[in-house]
This record gives sequence, structure tokens and C-alpha cells, in this order.
Amino acid sequence: MGEKRAYKPRKPGGGRKKLKPEYDAGKNLKEQMDAAVTLYNSEMSLQAIGEELGLNPIKVRKLLITADVYESEVAEKVRDTFEEYRETQNYKEAIFSTANALQISKASVTSYLPYKKGVYFPSTADKKKISVGAERQRRYRAMKRWKTDPTEENFWGGVVVAYAGVKFKTYSGLSFSYEVRKGRNGEYTKELWIDRREKSKSLAWSSVLLALKNIKKVGEVVDRPKALGDIRGGVTYIYGMFYRFGLIDVPDEVKEKMGHPKNAKNRLLCAKVYGNMCRN
Repeated sequence: MGEKRAYKPRKPGGGRKKLKPEYDAGKNLKEQMDAAVTLYNSEMSLQAIGEELGLNPIKVRKLLITADVYESEVAEKVRDTFEEYRETQNYKEAIFSTANALQISKASVTSYLPYKKGVYFPSTADKKKISVGAERQRRYRAMKRWKTDPTEENFWGGVVVAYAGVKFKTYSGLSFSYEVRKGRNGEYTKELWIDRREKSKSLAWSSVLLALKNIKKVGEVVDRPKALGDIRGGVTYIYGMFYRFGLIDVPDEVKEKMGHPKNAKNRLLCAKVYGNMCRN
């Protein structure tokens, strides 16, 4: 047997050198994801996006799911089932359980889940951390939840909170937005702060509820803000909010002031999709 070599401590920074030190998997994934989202927002199909980026359509879908902008019944079912199992199982076990429960392959399950090593923010993440497309999907899901269970709590915690920061217009065409602030306990206070040109104005949640109850039928034309009730100082903002939410329609001449010309597509999807839930 030969002599043992004396141990030499490894120098700092030693070890196998990277073949491509400039390669950054996380950065590359984010760049691919951003490119896919941009093309998806321009209404391109998954196949077309894949051809544009040189990617498999399944990978394109996974990138969009990671960015939280892709929505389908299958994707939602896989995600909800996986998250339920994930509460008590590790990642691999949850994938296996989800595949068994839904009678699909493990590969199919992972194809509908976000990348683990990517820029992914959960639905509770601050709006500053998510894309415009992800915000749009968040609002869509909020309305969908309210459709399923039209309660006051879902209208507040889902729709109203989800639309905070979105630009609205009043009956006269004045732009505004609102924010919902959190109290010391970390929960949202039941108060809206209207952001105007000079200062903020408080709008009570009770006033919004009063106007909501005064809507006789979802999608009806409401001629003027006061038709929603005798709500001092805030009904003109509620009028703009309800129109953007799709709860009411407005006269053609008002649409022009609010930035939606009379020959534009009818925005009242709520009237078609959500029925009479506003009465509840």
C-alpha cells in the first residue's frame, strides 16, 4: 500500500468551478415567465407562445401558473387538492396523493403546479409583488367566490379589497381610487379611503352596503348616483365603483364621461354571470 497523503485544507472558494458561471437558473426562469405573461396578456394561445419562445406549450402553461395569471377548472382543482394534502404531507407525497385522488398521472399534477424554484407569490401577497395580469386574475377569483357565496363578508374581503388601488371614475368623469387600511391587529378596517387630487376622504362600509341593498336588479341602468340612496358625501364614488364591478349599468352619455363610449362592449358581465345575488 502506498503512503497516505497529508491532509490539505481546502482553500476558500475552492471546489469544482462552474462551467457557466454566468448561468442563473432563477433569473432565466423569471425572464421566461415575464415573456410568457406579456404574450399571454396579448391574447396569444399557449401553442403560439410556445412557438414564439421555443418552449413546449405545457411549460408555457406552467410558467403562467407560476406567475399566477393562468386559470382553468383543471388547474384550480389540481391546486386546491394539492394544497389540501400539502398541509399534512411533504411535497412528493402530496403530488402522489393528488394524482390518486384525481386519477391523473404525477406528471400531469406537477404540470399544473408552479415551479418550486421561481418567482412565485401566493394569493395573499402584497399587490406590489405581483404582475398586472396576476392582479386581474385575483379580482376575477374574488368575483367568482362572491358568485358562489354572495355574502357580505365575501363582498368585502373579496371584491372590495381586491379592487383597492384600481382607477375608477365618478358620474362627472373625475378619476379616483381607494385604499383599505389595516388596523393594529393586522386586519383590514371596515372603511375605504378615497384618494382624490388634494386629500383623502373616508367612506364608511355601511354606506357601501346601503347602496348595495338599494340595487333592485343586477345590471339595471341607474341614471344618477342619488338613485342608489341618500348617502351624503360618498354615493358618487360608490356609483363609479359599482359600475366598474359590473353591478349596475349607466346611461350612454355617462359612459362617455366615465371613459367607456356607448358603442363599446357592454361591461356588465355580472348581470349575465352572477344573476340576482346582489339582492342577498
